[in-house]
Amino acid sequence: MVIDGRKIADELLQTLKAKQKTGKFLAGILIGDDPASLSFLMQKQKVAEELGVDFRLYKLDTSLGNDKLREEVGKIARLGMCGGALVELPLPAHLNRHYILNAVPREKDVDVLGERALGAYYAGRNPVLPPVAGAVDEILRRANSELKGKRVAIVGTGFLIGRPIVTWLMNRVEEIFVVHKGSDFSILKKADLVILGTGQPLLITPDMIREKAIVIDFGYGKIDGKMYGDFDASSLETGDCKLKIDYTPVPGGAGPILIAKLFENFFTLVERQK
Repeated sequence: MVIDGRKIADELLQTLKAKQKTGKFLAGILIGDDPASLSFLMQKQKVAEELGVDFRLYKLDTSLGNDKLREEVGKIARLGMCGGALVELPLPAHLNRHYILNAVPREKDVDVLGERALGAYYAGRNPVLPPVAGAVDEILRRANSELKGKRVAIVGTGFLIGRPIVTWLMNRVEEIFVVHKGSDFSILKKADLVILGTGQPLLITPDMIREKAIVIDFGYGKIDGKMYGDFDASSLETGDCKLKIDYTPVPGGAGPILIAKLFENFFTLVERQK
């Protein structure tokens, strides 16, 4: 079964639309001129418009360097009318990602990427989850899938996907397999839930997955200009593979839910700022 992320996201956004408007704005900060990063920010701006949220896009030049960029990000995030701020990733390789992200105060960190917000999250004390963890939670609740006693495989150990999800899963599941994209994938056959986040298109095929497993795909990449996820679901779509696997497609799967969870975090953090 294809898990319709757009439908789930729409339902989440409908709930947020009913909330009282805050009057505060969400700052989206683009460092550099990466077209993909700008596209993702435009998607967030579109959702903000649907919700009646004031979304302000700030573009900063990479030539400013680490110190000046950190200073500028901090100035934006600390504005009194700023209710939340995010720095779109990835940053150019010559910049210090953590140094710049740490300029966002914990109470306005909607992405939960600064070290203070992450530290609180790892300690179980942050008021909001990283959007990726929130998206996994939402998908599983909608699928009525209990985590207790389950085995979970996470392919990809990155800062944005793998690590925050591993933390969220601890003490919730029977066993966690953390797999690198160059590892032996035979262990995936043991997993009831497979979460993908390598960014290597079509890396995992249905025959690598066990029957009745759930696949949540956060990965994305382009082949000949077309967007694909880490999971190659083509044989399921054509019927050539008869395995029963629930999965999130790319596009239209985990991505829209992730953005909805980001705005859910924004509303929660703004409410706590009152």
